[in-house]
Amino acid sequence: MKEDGVGNQYDIISVGGGHNGLTAAAYMAKAGKKVLVLERKGHVGGGVSTRELIAPGFWHDEHSNVHIMLQGNPMITDDELGLFSKFGLKYFYSDVPHATVFTDGTAILSYRDLDKTCAGIAEFSPRDAEAYRKFAQKSMDFLPMFMSGLYSPPFPMGAFMAMMDQTDEGREILDFMSRSAADIAAQYFESERLQLHLVRLVTENLQAPDDLGTGMGVFLMPGIIHKFGVARPVGGSGQLTKATVQAIEHFGGEVRVNAEVTKIITSGGKATGVLLSTGETLMAKDGVIAGIHPKVLGRFVSGIPEQVDRRAQRITQSFFSIMLSHYALKKKARLKVGGDADKAVMTELMTSDSLNDLRASFDQMRRGHMPATRLCAGSDVSLDDDTRAPNGGGTFYGVTFAPYDIEGNPSLWDEIKEAEREKSLAYFRQFFDGLEDDNIVGSMVKSPLDMERDSPNSFLRGDIHGCAPYMYQTVGHRPTPDYGQFAVPGVESLYLVGPFMHPGGGVFGAGRATAIRMMDDLNIDYDKVMGARV
Repeated sequence: MKEDGVGNQYDIISVGGGHNGLTAAAYMAKAGKKVLVLERKGHVGGGVSTRELIAPGFWHDEHSNVHIMLQGNPMITDDELGLFSKFGLKYFYSDVPHATVFTDGTAILSYRDLDKTCAGIAEFSPRDAEAYRKFAQKSMDFLPMFMSGLYSPPFPMGAFMAMMDQTDEGREILDFMSRSAADIAAQYFESERLQLHLVRLVTENLQAPDDLGTGMGVFLMPGIIHKFGVARPVGGSGQLTKATVQAIEHFGGEVRVNAEVTKIITSGGKATGVLLSTGETLMAKDGVIAGIHPKVLGRFVSGIPEQVDRRAQRITQSFFSIMLSHYALKKKARLKVGGDADKAVMTELMTSDSLNDLRASFDQMRRGHMPATRLCAGSDVSLDDDTRAPNGGGTFYGVTFAPYDIEGNPSLWDEIKEAEREKSLAYFRQFFDGLEDDNIVGSMVKSPLDMERDSPNSFLRGDIHGCAPYMYQTVGHRPTPDYGQFAVPGVESLYLVGPFMHPGGGVFGAGRATAIRMMDDLNIDYDKVMGARV
């Protein structure tokens, strides 16, 4: 064991080098704290990483591919950490954030430009074109009120509900939050294809179309698309991680890989340090940030009240996850539909234009089966970023929704994932040129079980968002009312960060909210810190 000394003493230790843990650490480092980030794996980033998985020069996003909800975060809009101005982060914003492509050679495109979007909708439904314009404008009008709470500690659920219930606008938000995506889409639009276009996008948040509480996604996404756009970092999703690490180091922090934490040390009911698998002890004067799911937190720390842990065990994961297919290509893959569809950052691929078929696919996954009609999305990310593949080649990213409990047995994934990859490849080939065998340099597939293995303390049951985004697991009740304010009951100075915390899964920059809570507890003036020069 390394002897205690100056090198073992820190203000704050962050357990886990995923996106959210790194974000929280960067903010605390900017606040002047001596910060150490510890990552079990040989690289940081968690779900926000880009690596050469198949062949040299082909850069694949291991998990996240598109950054959506991050775009409204002051971390991005105000460049609070200097990620753009000082550490080289660049985003590519397409004119076409979202497309739904059908096998009959048609597509619905959501342009950044609202007028162009409505013109496309008018080609098959003039009524819906006007309805969409009003809906999207309302969404954009509501965004400031809603999004201001996404990147800070949330209101307690009771206070939030009471506040929303005071105005017509607030009551409308509660209505969207309480109903299903399919219900909201059907209420506002007559075209089933347009309904499918909107609902299918919401399902990317691991939400089934008929699940109550998913309607808010249908309402919010048009506003986000037209006001902020969606984007990929130039060079891949992991460039956000790279810039955040540089920020931490710039502010005097340290990031260590191959450093597995086995225990969070407590003294007098307070988190005071960590124990590594090597036997090394590291001390934290002001607190520990843990990217550890509440369901498994008790394995790492003692002192959590029994009833708090018992409620944590009831956290609901999504009943489905994703299977990722990665392909390195000699030449780029392009959509057969042509036109502007290849510009889309998010591309949904549909062999049916029936909402009932979509529902049936989710029902099959709920029962542990791969759906007869696959739910796939994907694109060649090198089309708008030549850094992602060498010599004019392509880097294809394919998503297939899939249940974790495949036929009631998650371990079955190790036997069937290559066969399921081939089935998804056949599906992708209906939409893309360039995925023929003679154009493929190599491939890799990651099953829902592999997702859990990648992040066993966060992606439980393959749920890359940590816990299902149902109404009872949102705002101050995410993931439970006990943990909704990022602190751990019974263990002072221990804070949680991760996709299972508010505001939810995906790339949010959610560690900012954890940092705000920590600064409040440490009597640090957040506004003064953010006003300091980077």
